[in-house]
Amino acid sequence: MCGFVGFVGSSEISNIVKQALQAIQHRGQDSAGIGIVRKDGFSHHKALGYVTTALEEFNYNGPGIAIGHVRYPTIGGGRREDAQPFFSRQPGVIMAHNGNIINFTELKEQLKKHSINLSSNCDVEPVLYTFCEKMMGIKEEGHTIEDAVAALKATYKEVKGAFAIVAALILDGTPTLFCARDSYGIRPAVWGKLNDEYMCASESVCLDAIDAELCGDVQPGEAMFFRAGEEPKSYLIEKKGFAPCVFENIYFARPDSVSNGRSIYDTRIEFGKALGKELLEKKINVDVVTPVPDTSIPAALAIAEVIKKPFREGLTKNRYSARTFIMPDQTTRENALRLKLNPIRSQLEGKRILLVDDSIVRGTTLRRMVKLLREKGKVKEVHLAIHCPPVLNPCFYGIDISVQEDLVAHRKRTKLGFGIKSLLTLQEQRALEEKVAEHLGADSLTYLSIAGLNSAFGKERCAACFDGIYPLEIDAIYVDNIRNDRLKKSCSFNCISN
Repeated sequence: MCGFVGFVGSSEISNIVKQALQAIQHRGQDSAGIGIVRKDGFSHHKALGYVTTALEEFNYNGPGIAIGHVRYPTIGGGRREDAQPFFSRQPGVIMAHNGNIINFTELKEQLKKHSINLSSNCDVEPVLYTFCEKMMGIKEEGHTIEDAVAALKATYKEVKGAFAIVAALILDGTPTLFCARDSYGIRPAVWGKLNDEYMCASESVCLDAIDAELCGDVQPGEAMFFRAGEEPKSYLIEKKGFAPCVFENIYFARPDSVSNGRSIYDTRIEFGKALGKELLEKKINVDVVTPVPDTSIPAALAIAEVIKKPFREGLTKNRYSARTFIMPDQTTRENALRLKLNPIRSQLEGKRILLVDDSIVRGTTLRRMVKLLREKGKVKEVHLAIHCPPVLNPCFYGIDISVQEDLVAHRKRTKLGFGIKSLLTLQEQRALEEKVAEHLGADSLTYLSIAGLNSAFGKERCAACFDGIYPLEIDAIYVDNIRNDRLKKSCSFNCISN
């Protein structure tokens, strides 16, 4: 999972993109990069670290197009070489993306046969060179928007994955920005305008950061082209369905973002309402409702209203602490947790608390949090409420949950003898909740059911991590390649940290 920004402007374009990138720093902490396309040439810069430090020394105040990126790796490592955007000199394209290219290894080998060798393990690089090959196959120079559309259609035939791509190049003799979304719209992309300037981005908060107007989403399988002083042009590249990632709404996106026409905050409220009804059915008896800040706050507020219990801030967050889920390994995540959250004992001591969190993936962080609440918060009981269903299956579309045996719900499901199935019955889910609660040291656990998820969000979505239904077909060889990459990276990080 990453975040990108593309901007067509008349001045201060690098400063505007850096400002917008800071609004989506939560989408990637490993590295940041920026690329510029002017009529007279190209330039780009990338480095490890946050936007403010990685891009501090890069400035371009003239007109043109700027592409910015923040990275959290799901394929490849955290090296500077893997940072985005990437630049191809022939025919001259700067490109970045958010998502996961599942046939990365296959594309890499195909390019090698054409004497094109990659300089990184980042999965957007083979997409860039595949696109450039298609462009050069059409003609060697003087490319047009129609050429880029044809090259994108040919690229979509070879590239498999969930992605939103942003790229800048010279078309029809003019600096041109395009944003293209995968055939199912799994990964998000929005666009908007500020006077006669245009921006596309992973989240609408980028537009808010520069006072631009949100105009809408790039649609599944669509490519939109932007130029200074011209109306955007839209082309259908390849559409197969509509399956936006539900985990974006549960965890990744900022609550003040709007994605696919829906407020992220309002969606989390709906998750909380649905979960609150299920808590009433289970007759969970608590004194207060407290969220794990910040993602679960809207759901916790809604739950408190439904079950008619007071909402209290029982954990305070260190605002200078990074997001733990997107950290590279478990040791780093656990060390960061010590600094990130601290219980407010006066609000918790002696009480039966309902601790609301957005999800449970590996379980180790939440297990430590329960222990923290018991030992430092002096709570009487800890009951967990999770505003999504159990994470049972790996994600191959850009979320770092691609090794199934890492998933605590999968491990407990296996021990219960439920086997590998797409959906658990509600009775099976309740049995699973008991086992996971025991593992985490909690008095009880309630996940949102699939039925509750559907009532709150609808059935047009990718929720493969919960229900095992993958909208994009994945060959076994791709699964093995992604799995091996994640295992290798995990081993590398653990060896370093140990």
